[in-house]
Amino acid sequence: MQERRASLRDVARSAGVSPQTASRVANGEPNVAPVVRERVLVAMKELQYRPNAAARAIRRGAFRTVGVVYHSLHSVGTHRSLEEISECAAAAGYATTLMPLSAPSVDAANGAFTRLGEMAVDVLIIIQPQPFGIDDGLHLPIGLPTVMLGPPTMDGVASIEFDHGAGAREAVEHLLDLGHATVHHIRGPVGAYSADSRSAQWAAVLREHGRPVPEVQQGDWSPASGYDAMRRILEAGEQPTAVFAANDQMALGAYRAIREAGLRIPEDVSVVGYDDIDEAAMFDPPLTTVIQDWALLGREAVALALEMERGGRPETVTLDTRLVVRQSAARPGAAAA
Repeated sequence: MQERRASLRDVARSAGVSPQTASRVANGEPNVAPVVRERVLVAMKELQYRPNAAARAIRRGAFRTVGVVYHSLHSVGTHRSLEEISECAAAAGYATTLMPLSAPSVDAANGAFTRLGEMAVDVLIIIQPQPFGIDDGLHLPIGLPTVMLGPPTMDGVASIEFDHGAGAREAVEHLLDLGHATVHHIRGPVGAYSADSRSAQWAAVLREHGRPVPEVQQGDWSPASGYDAMRRILEAGEQPTAVFAANDQMALGAYRAIREAGLRIPEDVSVVGYDDIDEAAMFDPPLTTVIQDWALLGREAVALALEMERGGRPETVTLDTRLVVRQSAARPGAAAA
């Protein structure tokens, strides 16, 4: 038979103290005399006592665990956000339970919520995939404070999102201010909130300035899709002078297509991306792009989730973006500065 694990009562008996005193030592409470604390710690070591975390969690009604639902780690934003969420949760004394979705669908999300409920988490953070398909069929765990990294979707659920429209506006206006007659656009997947917002703002800015709105080219966030989209733009007839790619990976693909066509960046074609990935400053030339602070997104998500756990109300938070000007954009026909 398996040997019975030592209990806190066994520790108390061995140390010659009350179970309440042994409990205070086990929980790190300060109101215990040093000599008594040392005696209890020695007994714990001799008996190989290990706290029963599940039982303690049930007693206090909390598991000190943050649950995170996400679809894919391939996204730069998801990867960076998860890193920060895990670090901030740990700093607050919480573990992190990750639950990947098998598909970006309501059924997959509901299954993930059920499994997280069985694992017992205190708060839930959802990194919204594309397209998430949030509707009446989505069944969030009842009574569980929930933060969505994405646009506001449901009553009672907090949300944190970047101001994608403002970032796109700054990118397009930067190119127009340089003197480009119009700006071509390589967009992200249809149905992705970030892609839809950036694309809508690109077109709105051009119309506000009375500029032609070229046919938008579809991408899927990958460098390969940026390459294909840029080739379609170049093969359409009139040579573009400026391109706004909805993320830096697609901008990288556009770089290759432009160079293969015998054109120079930015002398012949200016390129602006979005995200400011780590490699953006290493592009040749360094890429002008819109920065999103993914670490801040993760920190804000954990802070908001834990505040809701303490009784705070769900909030809608919008984070600022900022254009980082490098050498990939210049006046039409001009050499890089």
